[in-house]
Amino acid sequence: MRLALFDLDNTLLAGDSDFEWAQFLMDQNVLDREVYEARNQEFYDQYKAGTLDIHEFLDFQLKPLARHPRSQLDAWHREFMAARIIPMIAAGTAELLRHHAGDIRMIVTATNSFVTAPITRHLGVPHLIATEPEQVNGEFSGRVAGTPSFREGKVARLEQWLAEQGKTWADVTESWFYSDSLNDLPLLARVHHPVAVDPDATLRAHAEARGWPVISLRG
Repeated sequence: MRLALFDLDNTLLAGDSDFEWAQFLMDQNVLDREVYEARNQEFYDQYKAGTLDIHEFLDFQLKPLARHPRSQLDAWHREFMAARIIPMIAAGTAELLRHHAGDIRMIVTATNSFVTAPITRHLGVPHLIATEPEQVNGEFSGRVAGTPSFREGKVARLEQWLAEQGKTWADVTESWFYSDSLNDLPLLARVHHPVAVDPDATLRAHAEARGWPVISLRG
């Protein structure tokens, strides 16, 4: 089994879909800009600094999903894809995904699956591990289900996925993980071929010290 794993935000995308989703909802006057904008930026800065409390963030990010019917959320997401996400796809993303066409390709992201599943489908990637919003009767509750796909949680969720296939890490003969973030060091350290993509300063220093490839998809 050969696994090609990809972070999404600031890796395959030249931006952060989670951050942009909140900004989009503010632009639609769904969220109160005065209340949400500074908090959204604060959480994003914490993420980049490696200090994010994932549960505090998810409480902030998932609550708006519970306030609107799924049909309305899906309609907003279609607008969001066209306006924000498609223009944000990094120039080198398609080529990188083609390079791994013969491998099992999977996006592994901390961003919730409501935001990221349509992006994953658009990119033609067959598998997704994301933070899962809890659903009750097809509507979002505002809570998270299971282990968030963040830091060590990405490793745990991937091991869970392997177990569901009747596999373990021992069955993975070759693996890659492409990421921009210091938050992904646990999974980068686990794969055969860690690759830093347009990395933050901490990941860049870590990669250079260990001889990991450092690439750019920004073109």
